[in-house]
Amino acid sequence: MVFSFFSGAGFLDLGFEKAGFEVVFVNEIDKSFISAYKHSRNIMEIPQPRYGYHVESIDEFLHDNGEHLLKESVNKEKKTGKLVGFIGGPPCPDFSVGGKNKGKDGENGKLSKSYIDCIKKFQPDWFVFENVKGLWRTKKHREFYDGLKTELLAEGYVLQDRLINSLEYGVAQDRDRIILFGCKADLVKNKSAFPWESHMKYSKEDISSYDWPDRNPFENQPTIPAGVPKELTVQHWFDKNDVPNHPNAEAHFTPRAGLAKFLVIDEGDTSKKSYKRLHRFRYSPTAAYGNNEVHLHPFKARRLSAAEALSIQSLPKEFELPQTMTLSAMFKTIGNGVPFLFSYGIASTIKDYLDE
Repeated sequence: MVFSFFSGAGFLDLGFEKAGFEVVFVNEIDKSFISAYKHSRNIMEIPQPRYGYHVESIDEFLHDNGEHLLKESVNKEKKTGKLVGFIGGPPCPDFSVGGKNKGKDGENGKLSKSYIDCIKKFQPDWFVFENVKGLWRTKKHREFYDGLKTELLAEGYVLQDRLINSLEYGVAQDRDRIILFGCKADLVKNKSAFPWESHMKYSKEDISSYDWPDRNPFENQPTIPAGVPKELTVQHWFDKNDVPNHPNAEAHFTPRAGLAKFLVIDEGDTSKKSYKRLHRFRYSPTAAYGNNEVHLHPFKARRLSAAEALSIQSLPKEFELPQTMTLSAMFKTIGNGVPFLFSYGIASTIKDYLDE
């Protein structure tokens, strides 16, 4: 049984659901994201969470009524004899190299500590903590991260973590993320062997060895490269999800001033800080739609649509966002989300591990 925090529109949760877990509790502070979560689950006919949706800060569960509510829900599940897991990826701009870099003292950075405090207070059998590589690689953030791990070790959790790229799970996107998995020591038979690679499809060495195409003049037809895995290409996912006919196909920003920039950037030129044009026969850079980062369609003079961005996040074709959602909210929740196949791979690995 899974209790989900910082749920967004539910990309991480969907991976766990498809791997056989039941999400029974959902917490997300943004009302538009929760509306999108509900909408997609209705479309896909996935049951609603038993303990409902909670549109508030995770800090509300650390005292008073919120604490009582969450404790009661967790205890009910534990009494059934089923294992209880917490999953969540606290907002990460304060740890991101391209973000605010305020670290643990930033408004978002503090929420990582809140999530760890919830784990300590409610003692799930296992948990997943997901975050950006800056928390791992930047010295001052790494000290904070290691401190969180020390707190969890003191609570009796056996910890396993790894910096993983989404490409390793067959996502057509270059996206590094830390996954920290913790499990109560009394449940762990082999304390050293968490099978991280059991559901991975590609190694980083394999990915770098392929002869990926570079750039092509805009609107020229590039040659399909030989030997490159199709599922790691943008065009494969556009085709797989039939993006021209997807309900979110027309959801894209239009420029206020002319198309000049849209017409001069080569297909595959992702070198610039702001405007990046995807290549149809290569994977996408990290789906980060904000901070002036603009991702352009490979061969059309426009920005990506929400349907195309969802496909780059490897969401199933039937996943859709509500038409009433603002464009800003759509692209924020897409960019913040964990790629579906990444989540499904992690969830499948955890399920195998717990079943064993």
